Amino acid sequence: MSKGVTIFWFRRDLRIEDNTGLFQALKEPFPVQPIFIFDTDILEYLPKKDARVEFIHQEIQRLQEELRQRNTSIDVRIGKPIETWKKLLGDYDIKAVWANRDYEPYARKRDKSVYELLRENGIGFKAKKDHVIFEKSEVTKENGDPYVVYTPYSRLWKSELTDNHLHPSNSVAVSNWAKSGYAIPTLKEVGFEPAGIDFPPRNTEYNIIKSYDKTRDIPAKRGTSRLSLHLRFGTISIRSLAKKAKELNEKYLNELIWRDFYQSILWHFPQVVEENFSKKYNGIKWRNNEDEFEKWKAGKTGFPIVDAGMRELNKTGFMHNRVRMIAASFLTKHLLTDWRRGEAYFAEKLLDFELASNNGGWQWAAGTGVDAQPYFRIFNPYSQTEKFDKNRNYIYKWIPEVNTDLYPKPIVEHRFARERALETYKAGMNLTSE
Repeated sequence: MSKGVTIFWFRRDLRIEDNTGLFQALKEPFPVQPIFIFDTDILEYLPKKDARVEFIHQEIQRLQEELRQRNTSIDVRIGKPIETWKKLLGDYDIKAVWANRDYEPYARKRDKSVYELLRENGIGFKAKKDHVIFEKSEVTKENGDPYVVYTPYSRLWKSELTDNHLHPSNSVAVSNWAKSGYAIPTLKEVGFEPAGIDFPPRNTEYNIIKSYDKTRDIPAKRGTSRLSLHLRFGTISIRSLAKKAKELNEKYLNELIWRDFYQSILWHFPQVVEENFSKKYNGIKWRNNEDEFEKWKAGKTGFPIVDAGMRELNKTGFMHNRVRMIAASFLTKHLLTDWRRGEAYFAEKLLDFELASNNGGWQWAAGTGVDAQPYFRIFNPYSQTEKFDKNRNYIYKWIPEVNTDLYPKPIVEHRFARERALETYKAGMNLTSE
């Protein structure tokens, strides 16, 4: 067994710079040994070419190179977390464990189990805030209740924000590493294969953030930063990005606040993962037509803006945010398919999938969530196209056959679908109120 060490557990924070939990670990009296666990409780349900696993593996390799410059390395394990920790207890003389907090229901349950195991062995397990600017109950009403409407939440979020919230932790400057020379298992050894997808870079042109309010809704333009993947896995610091957004563009900052807002909702109302946030919609009779759902997934609905988005998603793991809203509204309202089915498909395909934001976005589109669009607001795919892809540049990119006989006819007539959705939602609300 090695000499006493402090373990830092990398999870959704794959970076050395400005890493709050890592900074605290490095200040411990015992040297830090970093670890990462490829969690088989999660991996066993993923396709073998899941691009997110490839991305994580790629970022761990980058992290390893940075750690080697500090005469240390990351100990990468593959297995169930609790069983892995039992092995780690035998492999190291662990004096303390540090990590950064994860707010998703599965992660909370996992961390509680690990905490109990370590406590039984006389070891402290401490975690810091690193994934958000404000967490849990830091932004609430005066009586302590969580906000369920974005506008007052964002107003208080901005009024509470200080330079200290955006100040980076100086984890790069502290050198207290355990000497080690571990090798990283290959992607194949983890049980996965390359997906053939190009990942967006960790940095972005600040001009994109500066002009975000003017370009964010145009899917044919590079008008968004595409940093959501890196925020999801913590390869960049939310503090540094929020600081830059505060300096350059309030609209961009608002998007980061939405992210905190949905994390707060998930923390206070974890049932939203499976249930409508708004119970008045529990009586909706979803059609859940399998053939229509398959056509929606494949980008073959006959509605070009919807199909372009779905094809972009299937090919790249990304979909423009405006088109995400259109595609989600179309599935839930035009086709009356349960939002949970669409949410699950996005969860499978999106590189930047984050439970809180994905769930919040889908319930917003369906009208069932917090601060959601009203049920009677139904996106018209044709008018959305005229407004945001007038020259069809985005559509032509993803559907080159759109003006030929090879492209399918619409699977439903817009006006009919709109009226059907209104009737179905009204009937569902009446059932719930009875």
